[in-house]
Amino acid sequence: MGRKMNTPDAGTPFPAVKAPPNEMKLLPPLLVSILSFSQTTSAISPRPGASASRPQLSITIRDGNFTDLDGLEPTITWENTAFVNDVNIRYGIDLSARTTNLSSLPRRIWGRASRIFSDRFAVSARLDMDVQSMDTIDFELDGEDNENDLKMRVLGWATAARGMGMKGGGRLTFMEFTKGFDNDGNRITVNPRYYVNQRRGEVVLTYDADDTVVQVTASEDDQVVTISQKLNDENMISPTLSRDGSLSLAWDRKLGDDSSVRTTLNPNRSVEVEWRDAAWTANVNFPMDHSDLTGATVHIKRDVKF
Repeated sequence: MGRKMNTPDAGTPFPAVKAPPNEMKLLPPLLVSILSFSQTTSAISPRPGASASRPQLSITIRDGNFTDLDGLEPTITWENTAFVNDVNIRYGIDLSARTTNLSSLPRRIWGRASRIFSDRFAVSARLDMDVQSMDTIDFELDGEDNENDLKMRVLGWATAARGMGMKGGGRLTFMEFTKGFDNDGNRITVNPRYYVNQRRGEVVLTYDADDTVVQVTASEDDQVVTISQKLNDENMISPTLSRDGSLSLAWDRKLGDDSSVRTTLNPNRSVEVEWRDAAWTANVNFPMDHSDLTGATVHIKRDVKF
């Protein structure tokens, strides 16, 4: 099927590839350069009222291993924002909070540049690199025409040229457009998508009528319908039915201003729970074999101020 990319249906970064020794030696200076750039841009071109950078600590507990630290996989995500002329620049790095090997400390480095033109057009570009496989860069391009209610998004990857006679290359992996319409106070959106690697296209139609939202996803091989119904200010249910007869049911419940729980039941497959409480976010996935729940995966995340 080709190379697995960071497209919305894949949702995972490139597989880690061990970098050659000469690249490993460059990692400490690379980190120093990033931190130096952060201090320089923040001092030269700060934005009034902009928030300071805030590291974020994430802890993953896998396969139900809660007995010791071997089951923990902590990571630290740090990002910052700077303004250069009219361009908003955001950049950050993901670090492993557990490894003692300096060369394995950084995981991913990313940056995004955004700009608005004529109070109508918005464009942005993001680059994302796996530090352990520095020969490939993921990219994302976004555009929006606010007046015509039109959005565009493109994902892909590019490789850098290395050595004599080696050429860089790249490929688009995903593209989509979203067009919105107003209909007597209700909203309709049409969202065609195309997954290049899978050579698969689909169209997502959404009808939003306040307390009821109907979404239909149609492709050549499958059709999926989701109906979200708001029961009251605290509860909403969303059953999803696929062409093959599979059914899932999601229940969203607000527990407070900054607290909510989403529970999704996929019969004979899994039970997923996401709990948000202010700075805390917890995700639990229970694979289901008939009535047996085994091999739970837990992900806990919290914003941490230093």
